Amino acid sequence: MSAGEIAGLIAAGALVLLVILVAVPLLKLGRTLDETTLTIRQVREQSQPILSQASTTVTHVNANLERVDDITGNAANVSSNVAALTSVFAATLGSPLIKVAAFSYGVRSAARKKREGQAVADAQRTAREDRRNRRAARRAA
Repeated sequence: MSAGEIAGLIAAGALVLLVILVAVPLLKLGRTLDETTLTIRQVREQSQPILSQASTTVTHVNANLERVDDITGNAANVSSNVAALTSVFAATLGSPLIKVAAFSYGVRSAARKKREGQAVADAQRTAREDRRNRRAARRAA
């Protein structure tokens, strides 16, 4: 055996050793990729029912939101109708009611002033009669 052949055998052995050293991590990497593939498949299989349920839920929520939109629109219509009815009521009955209230206030005020005036007049009449009676009593004495 010559030195070149020995060098070739050493190089071949080193190459085999290198291949073995590189093969072990590659095999482990292959197993890791297999496990990752299996995990991804399981996640996909488990997520499909969840996604279909989420889709169904979103469909139901959209249907309920449409109903809520209808209800909100109806509530807006009712409030505008109430506002219109209130303005019509105020226009047709408000002015006469205000006039009646003002008239009744005026009547009450006049009656109160008349009662107060009557009481003052009665007091004045009583005072005059007392003075006349005193004068008459002085003249008679």
